[in-house]
Amino acid sequence: MWQVASVTPGIRPYALADRQDVLDLSIRAWEPVFRSLKAVLGPVIFDRLHPDWVLDQSSAVDAVLHDDDTDVWVAETEGGVVGFTAIRIDGQRKLGEIYMIAVDPSAQNEGVGSLLTDHALGRCSTAGMTVVMVDTGGDPGHAPARSTYEKAGFSPLPIARYFKAL
Repeated sequence: MWQVASVTPGIRPYALADRQDVLDLSIRAWEPVFRSLKAVLGPVIFDRLHPDWVLDQSSAVDAVLHDDDTDVWVAETEGGVVGFTAIRIDGQRKLGEIYMIAVDPSAQNEGVGSLLTDHALGRCSTAGMTVVMVDTGGDPGHAPARSTYEKAGFSPLPIARYFKAL
């Protein structure tokens, strides 16, 4: 069973009072990802795509937290919120999507990502979805996410996305 500091996390629906905790942990969680993207893309392309990645990421997460079509759940220990996942459902296509998932670095490598992924899969199954998808990057910064999804049984579909500075 997963534990952080001998405290088993619970998964519960996101509440407005969690907003700042979720925004803050998302920046901490995605900092290595953005650092990796900058190394892979190079500073010219990266800076053109993300002149202020912290603001961009905070805005993206905040939009998801206020999106009525997205179901957001948090992982919490006695120490507070340690992760979150955002789930979208396409009932017509029977397709669920783990749209966002993040784990605070203080709780990484402790099974929180797997716990959130399993929770999202259960929610999608309960909603009648027949397929669930999740997107992630192929760069080194996304390696932990890829590992989590592969452990959960996801099949990768390699996609090549190219960038060129003009």
